[in-house]
Amino acid sequence: MEKTSLTPEQSLLLISKTIEESKDRFKEYGHIFVFWGTLTLIVFGSQLLLSLFELYKFTMVPVYLFPIGAIVTAIWAWKEHKKKNLPKTIIGTVLQNIGWVIGMNLMIMGFFFSDKLGDAIGPVFIILLALMIIVSGLSIKFRPLTIGGVLLNLIGLGSFFLERDYHGFSLMLGAVVGMIIPGLLLNIARRRAYV
Repeated sequence: MEKTSLTPEQSLLLISKTIEESKDRFKEYGHIFVFWGTLTLIVFGSQLLLSLFELYKFTMVPVYLFPIGAIVTAIWAWKEHKKKNLPKTIIGTVLQNIGWVIGMNLMIMGFFFSDKLGDAIGPVFIILLALMIIVSGLSIKFRPLTIGGVLLNLIGLGSFFLERDYHGFSLMLGAVVGMIIPGLLLNIARRRAYV
């Protein structure tokens, strides 16, 4: 097999093309950010309402929506990949893997180690989620996603100064700022690309 070497210009062009392809494909996933942001709002909003009505023994019930959301997302991704049968880009593969690894770790920590994390559980969750969003935004060079991730990170860091009872508010605000708004902007960018 013969090896060919690329000139620096060809390498840069190939990298730019890969980023643009990943960015175009990633725009199709805006609804995933909206889905997870909305799910986060529902879960923590439900917990807040259950706490207000002093139904404390039911406050963990809404959290079980997260594994259900993961299953729905996995089925959707599998069907979408099967239907389109597009070759994967390295950036797309890395972002997908980062999303699954962070998401699974968040669920494992939440279900099995929340008592060990104590008062830091909310801020740690927010910061890890922000990390995934920032990396995604920087990788595809989509500024609203990067800004949403940075704001989410700041919300997470600021949550260390709040009582644990208020971390649900931080998570709900973070869901809007870091997932729903950037997801909607990704959807708008996708629609504009098809016009």
